[in-house]
Amino acid sequence: MGWSFRIAQVAGIDIKIHLTFFLIVVLGAIAGGVSYGAVGAAFGALLILLLFLCVTLHELGHGIAARAFGIPVREIILLPLGGLALLGRNPSKAWHELVIAAAGPLVNVIIAAILLLVTGTALAFGIFDIDTLEIGRGAFPAPSIQGLTFWLLQANVMLVLFNLIPAFPLDGGRILRAVLAMIIGFRRATRIATFLGQGIAIVLGILGIISGNFLLALVAVFIFLGAGQENAEGQARTMLDTMRVGDAYNRHALTLEIGDRVSKVVDYILTSYQPDFAVMQGSRLVGIVTRDDVLRALASDTRDLYVTGIMQREFVRVPASATLDEVRQVMSAEGTRVVAVYEGEIYLGLVSIEDISEAYAVLSFLERQQEARRAQMARDVSGGG
Repeated sequence: MGWSFRIAQVAGIDIKIHLTFFLIVVLGAIAGGVSYGAVGAAFGALLILLLFLCVTLHELGHGIAARAFGIPVREIILLPLGGLALLGRNPSKAWHELVIAAAGPLVNVIIAAILLLVTGTALAFGIFDIDTLEIGRGAFPAPSIQGLTFWLLQANVMLVLFNLIPAFPLDGGRILRAVLAMIIGFRRATRIATFLGQGIAIVLGILGIISGNFLLALVAVFIFLGAGQENAEGQARTMLDTMRVGDAYNRHALTLEIGDRVSKVVDYILTSYQPDFAVMQGSRLVGIVTRDDVLRALASDTRDLYVTGIMQREFVRVPASATLDEVRQVMSAEGTRVVAVYEGEIYLGLVSIEDISEAYAVLSFLERQQEARRAQMARDVSGGG
């Protein structure tokens, strides 16, 4: 994600901060400063940083659980509204998604239990005073170890409760979808979880507007849009899982030889609209030339170069037996838009993310046609009865 930089690496997972994250730290400092002056400002900023440490541990819970199932984790990004663990691919089994989704809130439960134990022990030994266990003025308690501990305890409890709301893209929505998918299948489970999530978002949005709570309204918008995006992603996963990439690559694609020059690729692009070309040495694929590679070459050098001078020599291989959804996830994990399809050691052809998008559009159209035919047949049967 742009505008982010790495601050640490834990268990092989990069931890990154988005530049907008510092806005919430500044707001925390302002809130603390309004009530308690300069010391309160520093204390407010510290509380926000510790809260986001808990958020980071929450996301690491997701990431470590995902890696236990062989799912790569690209990075964790901290944003003003929370954290985001970016997985290299989606869980292939419902119970995998259930464990991964539950792992984050479980981390906050453990943190809250530890803080509760610390608070109880401190109260028992007279280190903390029960009469002063209160939030204090404004959003934060008065600067103290006691106030910090109790505030973080409450914050982790709230993180658990908030994340368990059964609405996408929150953990509760994913847990609900996973449980339903074990019973009624992934596609129907996604639709139900999406409908419920967007309904909850509408209710939260109305409450936020009525109460004048801008943050709650913003969270509602985030949940509503996230639920819609998750629904679209879920439908795409289900549909693209029905087709093998070995059945989707272009069998009539134009190819290049290692002795060809850029001018030949330009001619192919202008006359065929094909954007990606395999560079062959006999029957062996040695590189890939894309339209972007050609445009960069034309912009930087007026000579008619050999295609071997501009081709991508490193490329991603996928087996012909992989589904289009699996290939799409490989592309996302590897950061590439085109892959080479192989049957064993035999090269078959190239497939791009645009090819997968076109296949999805066609599959969606065919499904809508089938649904329309089924609906018409049902009407005919009903009318005939």
